[in-house]
Amino acid sequence: MKKDLAILIVVLMGITYGCNNPVKEENSEISNTQSLPSSKESEHQHKESDSIELNNGAKWKVVPEMMAHIRNMELDINRFVEAKHTELKDFTLLGASLQKNIDLLTSNCTMEGKAHDELHKWLLPYIDMVDKLNKSKNNDEALQTFEEIKASYKLFNIYFE
Repeated sequence: MKKDLAILIVVLMGITYGCNNPVKEENSEISNTQSLPSSKESEHQHKESDSIELNNGAKWKVVPEMMAHIRNMELDINRFVEAKHTELKDFTLLGASLQKNIDLLTSNCTMEGKAHDELHKWLLPYIDMVDKLNKSKNNDEALQTFEEIKASYKLFNIYFE
């Protein structure tokens, strides 16, 4: 348990500090930014300030170096759906692939500013979902987590391009 907590802390620190841009509250932009609630599919409890916001009604731009890894994960998820996998071993393989892309994504973080902050609001719960998928003990638990991950991508595509 302590090892899992230590790994989670290291991953979160890597994401937060690896981007060289801590999340900041920007009250001056809130009045100019349209806010929509984040996915209720996630089991995380978020404050209203954790809701992803559009960029004055438009999607946020994700830099191509990072978007490549996000789209690779989305492609893996779509292929998984098409193959109609239901076995725990298949979910485990998918989880390993998603984690590899998360590691590449976070190591290539070059975004800054409000777009970076908004991406983190999506990414941190997503990382938790992938971790939960990797720790699933049975098919039902893995399937439920996989459904949360799919819903997360629907949310991503509303706010980012």
